[in-house]
Amino acid sequence: MAIFSVFAFMDIASGDWAVLGACLALAVATMLFIFYIRPDASDLAPHRSKLDQLLERRDTIYDNLRDLRFEYRSGKYSEGDFEAMKNSLENEAALVLAEIDQVTEAQVRRPRGVRPASAERSAP
Repeated sequence: MAIFSVFAFMDIASGDWAVLGACLALAVATMLFIFYIRPDASDLAPHRSKLDQLLERRDTIYDNLRDLRFEYRSGKYSEGDFEAMKNSLENEAALVLAEIDQVTEAQVRRPRGVRPASAERSAP
């Protein structure tokens, strides 16, 4: 009778064993994912510089202007709407171009080290 009661206990708790097995499998899968999966090289790449972001934004604005002109010529926009959107995009492009100029000037104007006074005197 005692052997029968052990098997009866296992039958009653079989749902619990399934849940325990699922939790164990999830824990093992999580550990494998954390410790054995390596990130791609693109994930480790340095982030884009401010200049790269500005150049991408400039290109996007130019593409939007080109698309806007095409859609206006195809009759999708009225002349007033076209002029308003075109002026908005051109103003945004001007701001981005000004920022690009500031960033590139800041890179050009970096201090380059001071020449020693003796080098200036000996130069012809």
